[in-house]
Amino acid sequence: MIEKFRFKPRTKISGYPTRIDDLYSDDDDYESKLDAIKDSITKKQDLLFASRHYGVLAIFQGMDTSGKDGAIKNVFGSLNPLGVESAAFAAPSSEERKRDFLWRTHVRIPPRGKIGIFNRSYYEEVLTVRVNPELLMGQMLPSETSNRKTIWDDRFKDINNYESYLRNQGIRVIKFFLHLSKQEQKERLLARIDDPSKNWKFDPTDLRDRALWPKFMRVYEDCLSKTSTAHAPWYVIPADDKKNARLLTAMAFDDFLSDLPLRKPTVSAEQVRLLKRLRSSL
Repeated sequence: MIEKFRFKPRTKISGYPTRIDDLYSDDDDYESKLDAIKDSITKKQDLLFASRHYGVLAIFQGMDTSGKDGAIKNVFGSLNPLGVESAAFAAPSSEERKRDFLWRTHVRIPPRGKIGIFNRSYYEEVLTVRVNPELLMGQMLPSETSNRKTIWDDRFKDINNYESYLRNQGIRVIKFFLHLSKQEQKERLLARIDDPSKNWKFDPTDLRDRALWPKFMRVYEDCLSKTSTAHAPWYVIPADDKKNARLLTAMAFDDFLSDLPLRKPTVSAEQVRLLKRLRSSL
């Protein structure tokens, strides 16, 4: 089922739904199904940690209010925290703008044996920065780079090469675009304004980005088309219903882990003999 949400190059984001039929019959059924998938992920996390040959990075991108925080919390919140590293990336600092565009995220790549979670990522450099070109000027790049017509395709190539490099180092990358409709975003933004308990979530800049919705959809489509690869796929997750989005995200991540040859380390005969000697001393 989840494969139909895997983004295929040369397709359009508009061809992927923002809402699907419910995958659950009621709240209890939703909780039961999500818990079952999370149990499966937890077992695979144990093997990932024990083997130490692979790391896994899950990247979340989407428009404001698309549910990135909730998906991360509900899908990954019950994992062993010792085996998870998460990072959220806001606008880069002045120091980060002096560095190459992969620098600030590279230092947060998970080690082998762990799961890493990025709430936004280096993809902001071909999404938000592309929609707001004044941000590119603020990076103080040399003119032969910033003025080059191919700068975005160059960055897509850099990202693809980078994700191939990570794969060669044992780090597997899976990417989620939480696909929200403009109408659903309006309702969620209104809830943040009208509900006093949600006022703290409202950021006026969300309205600025909303006004640029068509442009964001174009750059997302171009980005996904040029960076969804066999080894680092994008999944377009229908996000109008948060419960469906969380179930689909969990399914995709569980399947992704299933493709890794995870197994517990073998114990040699010599180690077994040593354990027996140590046991006798207890």
